[in-house]
Amino acid sequence: MRSAEFDKEQVLRAAMNAFMSKGYNKTSMQDLKVATGLHPGSIYCAFENKRGLLMASLEQYTQDRSIEFQQFFQDKSNMLDGLDKYLANVVAECISCDPQKACLAQKALSELAEQDAEAQQLITLQLKNWQQSFTEIFQIAQDNGEVNHDRLAEHRAQSFVMGIYGLRTYAHTHPGAEVLQRLATQLFKEVCS
Repeated sequence: MRSAEFDKEQVLRAAMNAFMSKGYNKTSMQDLKVATGLHPGSIYCAFENKRGLLMASLEQYTQDRSIEFQQFFQDKSNMLDGLDKYLANVVAECISCDPQKACLAQKALSELAEQDAEAQQLITLQLKNWQQSFTEIFQIAQDNGEVNHDRLAEHRAQSFVMGIYGLRTYAHTHPGAEVLQRLATQLFKEVCS
């Protein structure tokens, strides 16, 4: 059997963008062919089917977002600054209305949760890991004295993640940049004080 003659990460990122733009169900094999530059036969050979391509794209998405996430928290002495910058980035993504800035995991979960138990399990695990990262960040912030200890770091992380889900969902109603920024500021104050 021949080995793949394409850049797998590039193909997965292109497929990711197609899935974020149209959603899984509305993304056709023709859309994926155009996005990735691969013929359907190559997609089937490399990923088995459209679902296999989605699952691989979700894993690539998680890797990419993890690297991006870590960059916000390199300065361990100022975790609140990292949280603030991360939240500002989420708002900027929401304001852009660019489907390619959407959260693929959140979009796929809402679309596939009842249809595909394996996809739901993978996405749920990815989102739990993301939340766990926030728990660790809030714990460091508490240890640094940036945040008090009146709430568990885990509870702060849960509230923060729920607020981000809410911001991303609410952004679909096109409330305006100033409204999203105000809501993000309110979220930050409520979770970090």
